Amino acid sequence: MKPTLKLNVSSTMFIGFGFFSILMLWQIYNTYAPLFLGRLLSEAGEIDSADAPLVGFIMALDNLFALFMLPLFGMLSDKTKTRIGRRMPYVIFGMLAAALAFPFIAVAFILNSLAGVIIMMLVVLIIMNVYRSPTISLMPDVTPKPLRSRANGIINLIGYTGAIIGGALVIVFGENLDEPVRLVYPFIIVSIVMVIAMIVMIWRIKENKLVFEAQEALEMGEKMAKTFERPEENKPLGKLDKRNMIIILLSVFLWFAAFNSIETFLSSYSETVLDNVRLAGTITIVLVLSSMITFIPAGLLAVKIGRKMSVVSGLGIMGIGLLMALVFREPNAIFFIGISLAGIGWATINVNSYPMVVEMCHKNNVGRYTGYYYTSSMLAQTFTPIVAGLFISWFTYQALFPYAFILVLATFFIFMLVKERKRGPIEVKTGLDAFDVDLD
Repeated sequence: MKPTLKLNVSSTMFIGFGFFSILMLWQIYNTYAPLFLGRLLSEAGEIDSADAPLVGFIMALDNLFALFMLPLFGMLSDKTKTRIGRRMPYVIFGMLAAALAFPFIAVAFILNSLAGVIIMMLVVLIIMNVYRSPTISLMPDVTPKPLRSRANGIINLIGYTGAIIGGALVIVFGENLDEPVRLVYPFIIVSIVMVIAMIVMIWRIKENKLVFEAQEALEMGEKMAKTFERPEENKPLGKLDKRNMIIILLSVFLWFAAFNSIETFLSSYSETVLDNVRLAGTITIVLVLSSMITFIPAGLLAVKIGRKMSVVSGLGIMGIGLLMALVFREPNAIFFIGISLAGIGWATINVNSYPMVVEMCHKNNVGRYTGYYYTSSMLAQTFTPIVAGLFISWFTYQALFPYAFILVLATFFIFMLVKERKRGPIEVKTGLDAFDVDLD
């Protein structure tokens, strides 16, 4: 008889509010920060390809903090013990502090202060890095290993709703830098919604209780893990598991480098290549919507074909989508089909890659391994704005999608080297049972 594990869907959904706040803020940040910097760096007030490396460098300076803060606060939260849990103190502090600081990026731009914009960008990023690893670690803390792709699909679905809100705010308020006071409103709205999300998490997430209730399922999940050796808290990874970890983290670096290059320069690409800066918001919404409809199926796909082949499939789909977008450089149907495919591929990758990393760790090291995962992604976001900015300065903004496509193609072949251990199947509830939600 196959062992049966049941996902706590309601708790997973509420845990997703932390990721919701991160992606909502990040959407506004990545849209407006490069434009603010470009305007303040340019006397003419127009985007120039020659400014791209400098804008990219300033954006990358922010991410340098993440390289040591993400694993640091992941490990600190592993060791933290409070009456509200290991992770929730960081989550509550981070969401509240970010909500208070975020609008001051726009205020500094209104005051025409380049130093002010850069300083507030750094402050916000530092705060976000305090609570990002603890927030993401909540899911594997209470979810058995075989169910983490499904749980991550739900987390991403809730999280990307925040990105949708951010993209909608860009469309509503626009990106007209000649009306700077108008641009403060999306920042304020994001802060208000973050505070509401924080209150909901405090109300619904009783971390210590959830961990206690999940103990039996977590132990069963450990026995069903697909690592080659059972993880121990103070024992290094075995040879094959360590090899897999290196390949996965390298792949995380490469596909985040590809995707973040588009995030960083999309507004400028829309203005210079597509001749319509507002298309950046539309492209973002297409990417997010195509991802959102994929998150739940991508988690179930891993049960059928394994996480490795799910990620490989996602890389292939994302690569095809980027190829279509770079060949058809007009905002037509084929271009947006390519953008949709890129979103579908990106969702399939994201849902299954993070669980592959925390699959390899002991339950008391989840924060540390979460930090490793996000350090790889942040290292990519430090690297790619500079390198992509150089390519843009050499070949204009039309080099953006070819740059991303080449990175995804390289990642496809690298990730194929991962070895996935086969284990016995697990019972996965289907139909309405798969979404058994207890909201009492």
